Amino acid sequence: MTTFSEPTSHDYTEGASTIDINSALVNGTRSRRDSQYSTMYGGDGEGAMFSGPGHSANPSSVSRMSVFEAGRRSSGNWSQSRRRSRDSARPGGRSRRSSKGSQVSRQSVEGFDDTMSGEEVALMDSDDEYDGTGRRRRTSLSPISRGGVFGGLAHLFGRTTAETETPSRRTRSTSRRSRRSRRSDAGSDYALETDDEDDVERWGYSSGEEESDSDSLQSMAIIHDDDSTSPSVDYDLGPPSPSGGTYGIPLMSTDPVFGGEARIDMEMPFELRKPPPPGPPSRQTIYISDEDSTVRLIGYEAIAWRSWLWRAGCVMTLGLLGLLGRWFPRLWLRWVAQEKAFIDSIDGFVVIETAHRDLHLFPLRSLEYPYHITTAFPSTVPIDQVTTSASLSSMSARMKTNGIVPEENVLQRLLVADYRYSRFALDPRTGLFTIIRDWRDPSITALMSVQNGLDESIRKQRLLLFGNNEIEIEGKSTISLLVDEVVHPFYVFQIASVVLWTLDDYYYYAFCIALISITTIIVTLLETKKTIKRMRELSRFSCKTDVFIDGLWVECDSSKLVPGDVVNLSNSDFSLLPADLFLLSGDAIVNESMLTGESVPISKIPMKEEDLARWQDSKDENSRCMLYCGTRVVRIRGIVTPDGSSRPSLALVARTGFNTTKGALVRSMLFPRPIGFKFYRDSVRFIGVLAGIAGLGFCFSAVQFVRIGIPWHIIVVRALDLITIVVPPALPATLSIGTSFAISRLRKLGIFCISPSRVNVAGKINVCCFDKTGTLTEDGLDILGVRGLERHMQRFGELLEDVHDLPLGTGKATFLYALATCHSLKMVDGEVIGDPLDVKMFGFTGWTLEEGKIGTGVVKSKRAAAEQTALVQTVVRPPGSAQFKLEDALKGSAKRAHFLELGVIRTFEFVSSLRRMSVIVKRLKSTSMEVYVKGAPEVMVDICDRDSFPQDYEDLLSYYTKRGYRVIAIAGKSIEGLSWLKAQRMKREQAESGLQFLGLVIFENRLKPGTTPAIQALRSAHLACRMITGDNPLTAVSVARECSLINEAAHVFSPAFTRGNTDIPASKLEWSCTDDFSWKLDSYSLKPLTPPPHHTVEADEINYQDYSLVITGDAFRWMINHAPLETLQRMLVKTQIFARMSPDEKNEVVERLQSLGYTVLMCGDGANDCAALKAADVGISLSEAEASVAAPFTTSTPDIGCVLEVIKQGRAALVTSFSCFKYMALYSLIQFTSVTLLYSFASSLGDFQFLYIDLFIIIPVAVTMGRTLPYPRIYPKPPTASLVSKKVLASIIGQLLITSAAQIWAYLWVRRQKWYTPPPSGTPEHGNNLHSKNYENSVLFMVSCFQYILVAGVFSIGPPYRKSMWTNAWLMLSVGVLSTLNLLVLLSPPQFIGDLLNLMPLVLSARLVLLLAVVMNVVASMAFEEWGARRIAGLIGSLTKWRRGRRRGRKTYKLVEGGMR
Repeated sequence: MTTFSEPTSHDYTEGASTIDINSALVNGTRSRRDSQYSTMYGGDGEGAMFSGPGHSANPSSVSRMSVFEAGRRSSGNWSQSRRRSRDSARPGGRSRRSSKGSQVSRQSVEGFDDTMSGEEVALMDSDDEYDGTGRRRRTSLSPISRGGVFGGLAHLFGRTTAETETPSRRTRSTSRRSRRSRRSDAGSDYALETDDEDDVERWGYSSGEEESDSDSLQSMAIIHDDDSTSPSVDYDLGPPSPSGGTYGIPLMSTDPVFGGEARIDMEMPFELRKPPPPGPPSRQTIYISDEDSTVRLIGYEAIAWRSWLWRAGCVMTLGLLGLLGRWFPRLWLRWVAQEKAFIDSIDGFVVIETAHRDLHLFPLRSLEYPYHITTAFPSTVPIDQVTTSASLSSMSARMKTNGIVPEENVLQRLLVADYRYSRFALDPRTGLFTIIRDWRDPSITALMSVQNGLDESIRKQRLLLFGNNEIEIEGKSTISLLVDEVVHPFYVFQIASVVLWTLDDYYYYAFCIALISITTIIVTLLETKKTIKRMRELSRFSCKTDVFIDGLWVECDSSKLVPGDVVNLSNSDFSLLPADLFLLSGDAIVNESMLTGESVPISKIPMKEEDLARWQDSKDENSRCMLYCGTRVVRIRGIVTPDGSSRPSLALVARTGFNTTKGALVRSMLFPRPIGFKFYRDSVRFIGVLAGIAGLGFCFSAVQFVRIGIPWHIIVVRALDLITIVVPPALPATLSIGTSFAISRLRKLGIFCISPSRVNVAGKINVCCFDKTGTLTEDGLDILGVRGLERHMQRFGELLEDVHDLPLGTGKATFLYALATCHSLKMVDGEVIGDPLDVKMFGFTGWTLEEGKIGTGVVKSKRAAAEQTALVQTVVRPPGSAQFKLEDALKGSAKRAHFLELGVIRTFEFVSSLRRMSVIVKRLKSTSMEVYVKGAPEVMVDICDRDSFPQDYEDLLSYYTKRGYRVIAIAGKSIEGLSWLKAQRMKREQAESGLQFLGLVIFENRLKPGTTPAIQALRSAHLACRMITGDNPLTAVSVARECSLINEAAHVFSPAFTRGNTDIPASKLEWSCTDDFSWKLDSYSLKPLTPPPHHTVEADEINYQDYSLVITGDAFRWMINHAPLETLQRMLVKTQIFARMSPDEKNEVVERLQSLGYTVLMCGDGANDCAALKAADVGISLSEAEASVAAPFTTSTPDIGCVLEVIKQGRAALVTSFSCFKYMALYSLIQFTSVTLLYSFASSLGDFQFLYIDLFIIIPVAVTMGRTLPYPRIYPKPPTASLVSKKVLASIIGQLLITSAAQIWAYLWVRRQKWYTPPPSGTPEHGNNLHSKNYENSVLFMVSCFQYILVAGVFSIGPPYRKSMWTNAWLMLSVGVLSTLNLLVLLSPPQFIGDLLNLMPLVLSARLVLLLAVVMNVVASMAFEEWGARRIAGLIGSLTKWRRGRRRGRKTYKLVEGGMR
């Protein structure tokens, strides 16, 4: 008998021998399959250490950004996503998933010659298909930032001059393709998976607890380029079309953006190219999993004589050709380089093209690498990478010529290309690239093979291949940063303008603009360097760790760790994990809040054989045994063997450096994905229109110049000057003014933003989704009490608020013991930690908890592995008994001393699809063991003896759930004679069957104080509100009514299966009213049928707002897969509560709403919300972290009131951006009008006049316009996001006509005055400068100065999105000071001001007439903006509707709503 050495520990193995224990340990840890609905919770299906939805979720960085993804559902295209629920696959069928890694040109292997002898390429079996990396592939494409690393950094820490987004780990793209899920042949993302690789007996089963240890086999998916297809070779072929076309649903006619107003598709198909040159491959499409993006690699080599010719052209054009080549790299490639096979591009480079047509050029580097080919590449070549373009002998000859593989498959050189801290290596056998981080060590076949660590020679090789274990951000020199900044088109345009103004003798103006530009560049450089420094400090980490090298434990720096190293966690001193590690032995508790935003400790268990096999097969790792880099260590504990000796906790290094989860997170911050916002696209187009107007104006002026006889060189200078007037250099900078002020105001409110571009998107929100627990309701649930069973009656007893009043019962399985043992709590530093619900339930009992020690056993099996599990996981004792020892209980005169101790022998962790957890418990000295199950009340009916339920079960359950309480059901049974060994071998389905119902635990679910006012404010603004929760539907309805999310008087209908279930297409759903089950909905139209006779209301009297829907996860999945399109759309629009939803289903709801045209905001608080937070257009995480990466917005105040602030600030920022852009555009057009009128007789504005307008009027007004605060209330209609909308265009064109009319009047009026004297002849004063001192100039200048201020007032939109401009003290001060100064210049200018501005003297009557004209201009402009613009826009809208038809162009959800009214 094996016992623990501690006096308070006892033998729960009941006489099992050490051999029996070891055997059970091995067999008991065989492939415990997870539920088909919860694969993302861990490879073994045991979730996290705590029960409750979401606590077993992977860190969001893994589930969205890194190497772990349970499969995303598509919402961008109905036809691609209708049949993708996890449970839509055929049971037992193999799902073939699209390639995850390198999708490449098809090629064939015909046979290597002597160079490859000894290890010919092994073709895979048709059922074993891999991609270039051997990894499963999601076919989504994702955008990659054009701004590069420093633009992304600047955005992350406050710089807002570019529009970028910081994605966290599972960032959603609005593109249909980017939302495309991994598909099986049957069209299911989540096909059930089987594994028949061996016939070793498994102790798992397929009912849902345990996950198959083998993922679906991967299919060959080749991305298609039509232009790259030749008769014999298909290059870059496309992914196979999803099957199940019978159920395909076409996407209705909606804008792929924000329903036609805001979002635009940032992804484009790769550019069509000519067929590649014959020979080895020169093109390749690779999917980068942790960036969720697809890139295309093309090999190039520069042609020497063309390169010299290009350099000569750059010199001859004074660098202009070089700038064009930098801005348009395709131009440079077309003229200088030619496409070349990768394997032949020894001195060439690789062009990497993103999904946005962005090109990045990377040189091919050659590393001295005298190691075997399998140390860097897979030992077998996937069939989809087998070459058809050249024979193996030809490839072999090329390799010999290039000196890559001299003999015996030992490489001499390794060709690599580093792209965004990801390394691609060229496989000489195929001539294609593979991602280095996807390489797996072929020598690892079992856990025993990794426990000996690595030799120093192998570590040297892997250090060369993978690099140091450092997340080291490369810092550019100041000169390099300066060059990158200066060659930006914005600054090049400013430099050209300064040069032009200098040639035009506008020295003062040119000097001031140059000074401002230099200051801006310096500030930007300092900010960028500061941001880089901060980012490097955040990402850097190193520590000392013990590594097993050459059979000895050696202390080394963590930066020298390589994949395959075995690390001693017990002896290593670190608080943060230095790499991604697989736990080999012992146990660990870590805090993954950096990744998930949720500070709940996560328990990690040792790696098992199937986990290693899964990892080696290039499939996703089991997150339950993976320690992610950067997560904080709460506790690491070694193991105690059955003989009492202790062993340290060991871990295997899986990934290092930027290949880790933390590295992927840092990369996502360095290279954020751009967000497509229609406002930004329209602004660029509008600038193009302005440039066109400049061209037209110059054509008119050029005719006048020629007629007057102005020299040609002056005409050219004037033409260029006119462009700088119409397209002001400061125009692009104004786009970020509103966003900058909004972010600053949000920060003061405790709301932090890591994605500035999402601020404007928040202005377009029209549906808000909320999690319930912890978001709408308080985090901590308080126990209201427990309801056990009466002793001799089949009904519930009274509500007991004190555990001491709870009777023990007659059987061995008691309610009290279940409360004390059925949990996954841990003890750390004397504190019980775990899920808050578990902590509350255990605290209710008042018992004490002690963790058991870990035992291990070693047995020779097929894989020769050592496994370990806990002999006793947890020991609990009633209060007051902890001080007794065994000898105290047994000694004395009493025949049997009372000593109560319960040991948890085995735990079946919480699984979201089963909605329950269970434990096997042994009472000390008892001859039996008890099984206790805790879970949702609905699931107990299937696993409990029906006779054990009280008669009032349904009534009492309905009573509590309808009043908003959270109810947990408890059941148990006793198994006589069950030994420890048999308990380890017991299947979950055996344990969780034939149970006796024991009672209910009722938790209070209190609303947060700010929930109801926030929901009421949102609903009064006509913003749709949705609740997406994992809780009971009746509880959710109660909470929704309490917080006014649903009207108190609204009838709520919920579905239930009357035939079949989720898996059966022919199932039938029936919608019944929750208050009266006899009242139904039409199953197709989802409209209420005739109410029962006792209802006073008729069916036709039920309005659209008088009823609502609540749906559960199982019905939701069935409708997604099998319901008619119209019914599905009506359900999505009408449902306000989505209950019993898993984390992946929450994400699905968000994406389905987006597909209907909604702009979705998601607010959540935990790891189970991460996927939905990232999928939403605006995600808000209620997290304590200042910049949690779980969502674009985080708030330190856990209250949904932050939603109101984000929406208000978003609308204010969007309106401000419009106002500033319209102001800058009209300012340039006003100045353009003045200059064009002056050009008609060869005159222009003077140097100081330009200076006065641009510096003293425009800049102060443009900056202070953005300081207007948002309006306190949210207006029911969101602002427009399109610059080409009828309202915006009507406003701009109307104001332009009014101001131009005023200037033309002044121009003609002054010429008719008696005191008017004509200007001098058209000959320039000196150089290129035109005459500026004349009456026309003075009149136009004085009138236009007021117009610049007037337009600021007109475009400073106040209510309903911003407060009135009168509340903006800075703007009013600027307007007041400038208006006063303008009045002074108009009525009585001091002599020095008149001379400085080249003003002509005017009589007082003329000045008063001009003042009257200015006043009339003000009145006309204000009146038009208030009444005229709206009416004209309305008239245009009516004409458009009449011409196009009333229903065309409307968003899908509006069409659906209209059909249901």
